Amino acid sequence: MENKDYEIHKETLPLIPLRGISIFPFMVIHFDVGREKSINALEKAMLDESSILLCTQIDPKVDNPKEEDYYKTGTVSKVKQMLKLPGGNTRVLVEGLSRGRVLDIVKEEPYIEAEVEIYEYNALEVKKDKSTEAAMRLIISDLDEYISLNNKISPEVLIAVSDIEDPGRLVDIVASYIVLKIEDNQKLLETFNFYERLETLHGILKEEIELLKIEDKINQRVKKQMNKVQKEYYLREQLRAIQKELGQDEEDEEEVESYKKKIKSFKFDKESEGKLLKEADRLEQMQSNSPEVGMLRTYLDWIVELPWNKESKAEIDIKRSRAILDEDHYGLEDVKERILEFIAVKKLTSSMKGPILCLVGPPGVGKTSIAKSIAKALDREFVRMSLGGVRDEAEIRGHRRTYIGSMPGRIISSMKKAGTNNPVFLFDEIDKVSNDYRGDPASGLLEVLDPEQNKDFTDHFLEVPFDLSKVFFVTTANTTSSIPGPLLDRMEVINISGYTAEEKEQIANRYLLPKQIREHGLKEDNLKISKNIIKEIISSYTREAGVRNLERDIANVIRKAAKKIVEEEKNLVTINKKDLEGYLGAPKFRYDLVEKEDQIGVATGLAWTQVGGETLSIEVNIVKGTGKVQLTGKLGDVMKESAMAAISYIRANAKELNIDPDFYKDMDIHIHVPEGAIPKDGPSAGVTMVTAVVSALSDTPIDKDLAMTGEVTLRGRVLPVGGIKEKVLAAHRMGIKKILIPYENKRDIEKVSDKVRKKIEFKFMKSMDEVLQEALIKGNEKDENN
Repeated sequence: MENKDYEIHKETLPLIPLRGISIFPFMVIHFDVGREKSINALEKAMLDESSILLCTQIDPKVDNPKEEDYYKTGTVSKVKQMLKLPGGNTRVLVEGLSRGRVLDIVKEEPYIEAEVEIYEYNALEVKKDKSTEAAMRLIISDLDEYISLNNKISPEVLIAVSDIEDPGRLVDIVASYIVLKIEDNQKLLETFNFYERLETLHGILKEEIELLKIEDKINQRVKKQMNKVQKEYYLREQLRAIQKELGQDEEDEEEVESYKKKIKSFKFDKESEGKLLKEADRLEQMQSNSPEVGMLRTYLDWIVELPWNKESKAEIDIKRSRAILDEDHYGLEDVKERILEFIAVKKLTSSMKGPILCLVGPPGVGKTSIAKSIAKALDREFVRMSLGGVRDEAEIRGHRRTYIGSMPGRIISSMKKAGTNNPVFLFDEIDKVSNDYRGDPASGLLEVLDPEQNKDFTDHFLEVPFDLSKVFFVTTANTTSSIPGPLLDRMEVINISGYTAEEKEQIANRYLLPKQIREHGLKEDNLKISKNIIKEIISSYTREAGVRNLERDIANVIRKAAKKIVEEEKNLVTINKKDLEGYLGAPKFRYDLVEKEDQIGVATGLAWTQVGGETLSIEVNIVKGTGKVQLTGKLGDVMKESAMAAISYIRANAKELNIDPDFYKDMDIHIHVPEGAIPKDGPSAGVTMVTAVVSALSDTPIDKDLAMTGEVTLRGRVLPVGGIKEKVLAAHRMGIKKILIPYENKRDIEKVSDKVRKKIEFKFMKSMDEVLQEALIKGNEKDENN
């Protein structure tokens, strides 16, 4: 063929026969490929970064086309993107470049490869005569009329096409927008002359316009003749006939009707119901082989399977709820009381919104398990979502349906799993949420955990509001410091402190020991454990606020006992305190005990850590020097500042304290906090440092049975500190008999159990004068007191 408008050259390219679609130059389209030869051809083109020839099959039903089964003229295209789909198919995005004609088939395995004659031209060099210009105008006019009769094509297409000056490109782009028969598309592809191609398209468009006019006349005439009932009957019969021709059965129609019936039964608001029914109508109108059918069906399945109106309705019995909470957990009175308050109010009114509790405490104190007990006490479903390491906001709010494989977020997924709209929903480890370029999950939780907003929580996938106001939300955290302020403000924080040794012993005997015996296949008759064993494990093998390691050590003992029963064929194993080292090894910890004698420059402070309270010994040495102050023991900035404040207070009040006012000139002060490898920080050691330094400078011993905590100012005022309960428990464990506490922390002592309060004398201090009066032993003061 001769055509001076084209530059013709030959190339050897991979070839793919297409079923049911035609591709034109300048057209960008994606389609699915499933045949092995076609996939191989795509991979070859991607590997070589070459083009590929796309030809249309004459009969789309042929699965393994030969040379005679597809047209020889097609479109040379560039593969832009490939995506592997489940089931072995591949979705490919291609861009048509130019026409190509098969000269010869080079090979057919493992893919079809052909020698192709490629027709390329430069649009800027194309010369248009008056005939060509007139034909282009006719095409624009035809397209305008076609769009006015066919509402499936946007009017904006006409605006985009009108600006095209290239006659060849005009035909190709117009043809890509209109659904034509394969034969008509092929006729346009095989017409290389621009003018002839314009004429051919004009003829095809005129024929299509005439058909659309006839269809419109029939529709208008039928509409006038039918009343509403006849119209519905006619449309349904027409739809059945069309579906039958397309190979669809009545089951699809019944499925859509089932969706619509369920949507109407949920009693959505008018806007949401209209949107969902519209989606169901879209499904009904789609062909079964459309790629959107699966996605739309998945969406509607999610909608109808969610518990929009279903809730747990149990009779509220506050006595039964209290019994369940007490049976499952020892202690945790604050949490239990808050739950029982909610249950009591719920019995009086049904309109109360679900509370949002945040349980804050060290690991192993039962935060997660108490949430399960809450669900059991309320007779509700329980769902848990761990937030540790969650970085993507889509985990909370879901993905939009524009993405392939999009799904709802884990909140909606959990609600579906619960099966009711009022479960107990646990967000575990809310303080471990992080963020990156994919969004901030903590911000996504703001709407979920706001009682004023969560009534209309909208997941990106569902796009209709879901009511979360009836959900009982419980969150857990080890600390509130890493929780964003706006999120923390939405929650009711309940602090859960560590257990005392007595509480741990009760928990072990009531819950942990029977549980481990049962889980290891033993019976209580097989084991005889002395009373002191649990106490010894608590004091010598664990150092924690909770009971997680305690349970682990008990399990270790039970396992070794089970091994002995099996190996030695015994029915009973007795475990005494002296046998414990054989089971668990040498003791791992020793708790600090009260010093045997009163010492100068050594004061006992109290500290709070994430695993409970600790005692803190502060030592001070005074040596001849030049007035330097040295701080050791891996102290943080705040603790160092407390030490400097202590020195300033002592210098300012040296005379009243009976200390040489010039001590800072010729004396070096060394303040050390033992266990130097462990970082220490916070202001609560201020009073302890002042006491230790004053003791060293005045050569006055400090009461060994006494511990203290509190922040000190430059004027000697004692300020309140946190973690009082945990600190008191640490002092009790050490054997301390008296504790000096800031006066403003007096109310915190009420949280300490009566058993501990009876064994310790509490003194509430307002100033350092009172602290020193209690702590320092002058002369024979202590002997007289004793």
